[in-house]
Amino acid sequence: MSTDDLVQDQDLHALGEGDRASLRDLLRGRRSIRGYRPDPVPQGLIREVLADAVLAPSSMNTQPWKLHVLTGDVLDRIRAENSQLMLSGAPVQREIEVAEKYEGVHRDRQVDIAKRLFAAMGIAREDNDARLDWTMRGFRQFDAPVSIVVAFDRSLEPIGPVAHFDLGAVVHALVLSAWSHGLGTVINSQGIMQAAVVRREAQIPDDQTIFTAVAMGFPDPDFQANLVRSARESVDDVARFVGFD
Repeated sequence: MSTDDLVQDQDLHALGEGDRASLRDLLRGRRSIRGYRPDPVPQGLIREVLADAVLAPSSMNTQPWKLHVLTGDVLDRIRAENSQLMLSGAPVQREIEVAEKYEGVHRDRQVDIAKRLFAAMGIAREDNDARLDWTMRGFRQFDAPVSIVVAFDRSLEPIGPVAHFDLGAVVHALVLSAWSHGLGTVINSQGIMQAAVVRREAQIPDDQTIFTAVAMGFPDPDFQANLVRSARESVDDVARFVGFD
């Protein structure tokens, strides 16, 4: 190991007040964006976001993530076929296991954010056409100009939960960096429910497992759902402090 591999600043807590404030602003300001301007996102800007994202921690430094950045005709074909198959009632073809449905407080939170989004968009409970249109938007990855398909090394499937944890870390870093660059994102698994379509069109190698996707683009300021914030539990509700005075 050379000295070039070592952190030169020995103060490991050298964040200034401005840095801490900026991080806090990002964490509190970021929200899921479900309406986008059609403007293309420059590849250079996406590279800056990904350069930040891959600094995320991972178990044993395994860095299991593979990020497939899609736009243009490839993404349009995935949107179209995924939507068509889902609308036809074709069975979902995910590559990872997910819960069929949430229960208890988790279901309550899911319903709460749906109510907030529908209220913002003026979608009435009995308006089945509008509700279907909203669902189809999800299948189209909310018409974002960019989709980042997040995959991981298939050899890590036996330790899946650990790799999944690491993927969550890189995705969180990705969405925060995107927000800091003026880009909106939404973590979107609806758009890859037909994983075989995604794999074929994006030419994802067989030795990778498709995990999720992140839609990305410049937020549409007139899309009312973009103003919605999901509720959060308080620290007292989710944390215990043991051994403190």
